[in-house]
Amino acid sequence: MEITSLKRSVLVAPPSFWRMVGPSFILLGLGLGIGELILWPYLTANYGLGIIWGAVAGITMQWFINLEISRYTLATGESVFVGLTRKSGKIIPIWFIVSTIIPWMWPGITLAGARLFTAGLGWGNSEVVGVVVLLVIGSILSLGPVLYGTQEKLEKIILIFGLPFVLGISWWLATKGGMKSLAGGLFGKGDGYWFFPVGLQASAFLGAIVFSGAGGNLNLGQSQNIKEKGYGMGHGSGRITSLLTGKHEEIRLTGKDFEVNSDSLKKFSRWWKLTNLEQGLIFWMTGVIAMVSLSLLAYETIYHKASGLIGVDFVIAEADIIGQYTFQYAGKIFLVILGLMLFATQLSVLGTTGKILAENWAILNIKHFESSKLPKYFYRLLWGQIGLMLLVLALGFKEPFQLVLISAVLNAWTMVVYTMLVLWLNTTSLQTKLRPPVWRKVVIKVIIVFLTVFGLLTLWQAFF
Repeated sequence: MEITSLKRSVLVAPPSFWRMVGPSFILLGLGLGIGELILWPYLTANYGLGIIWGAVAGITMQWFINLEISRYTLATGESVFVGLTRKSGKIIPIWFIVSTIIPWMWPGITLAGARLFTAGLGWGNSEVVGVVVLLVIGSILSLGPVLYGTQEKLEKIILIFGLPFVLGISWWLATKGGMKSLAGGLFGKGDGYWFFPVGLQASAFLGAIVFSGAGGNLNLGQSQNIKEKGYGMGHGSGRITSLLTGKHEEIRLTGKDFEVNSDSLKKFSRWWKLTNLEQGLIFWMTGVIAMVSLSLLAYETIYHKASGLIGVDFVIAEADIIGQYTFQYAGKIFLVILGLMLFATQLSVLGTTGKILAENWAILNIKHFESSKLPKYFYRLLWGQIGLMLLVLALGFKEPFQLVLISAVLNAWTMVVYTMLVLWLNTTSLQTKLRPPVWRKVVIKVIIVFLTVFGLLTLWQAFF
């Protein structure tokens, strides 16, 4: 298989910060689905706020990983999938197809959202609602004129209108005691322990770390998102549009490079700073605030009261207490909003995994990376994933929390693999002055070691 060389072009100057905002909303929405709304509050409900340092560490690690994923696309205008295939051949797209399908075939996010949504409304069968939601998500993604635009707009709407209510409830119920415990927890001080409480399963902690942000191969979707948004050399690359309602766009998978001189380095530096700022403000800062706030809410409402609660039932117990502390319907509204946020997360998960699968399938099957069939691949693979999720449900896998943990542990190992690959790509393929500095390389290597250690500890606890 022959890959066309990078074409020489000119790096355009970046727009204003506010015109760049967008890709991190998708990343944030992906993280808010499980880490912020479910896993960290669950751990806090059972072990207190002494573990909250892990939430901040987890999203910070993903911030660094996402920026290195962004670096390659800013400099070349192509995704990391194409870049890695240039270096290693067909094994790369095959790996990314397998490592995307298997960890994300479990419909835990949808079932968790359906469970909370129906509990908030007070009627409905959560499993039936879950099936309907998957079909509705497929329809929305199929009918939206531009795939990236559909994802970005829906995430903005849900986050702008839903998140303030959830955070407002959290801080309304905060007490001095809770705030003191939160401050200590940020440094690892818990109720009678430091950093790791007795009885905390490595799989649950690792899962929460992985889902502190997007998690697993979903982080790699950042490469495609900033390309479709037109960041750096990705300007004019084209986007996936609906086969039914969209206007066809010419999509380019292979990238371009630019002459490295004082002018282009200034422009690249500006792109890099704005990318850091966009991810720092929207993905990192908002994500930290959300995880900390919702964990504090779990601490204030059901800490020491969560024993015997199965799966996401702790959130329903939380909502009951919220209703007692505030007004009658506040807890119900809380559950409905969380359910809608989880549905939005599942939409972005399917949109992102669909794009990852479509591009890697195109790399395997299209001569010279001509991408005219990319939209067809995307929609076929989108509905194929939905069909696989419905099959999982039909086979009897219906406990959302169990499905979430399965997905989390599998995604932890995919993160280890692709983080090593991206670091290798950036340090060997980019022009010297565009490569990551030494201190960033050290940070990425520390992250790889951290995830590997907890992945091995999870396997040890599972089998010994």
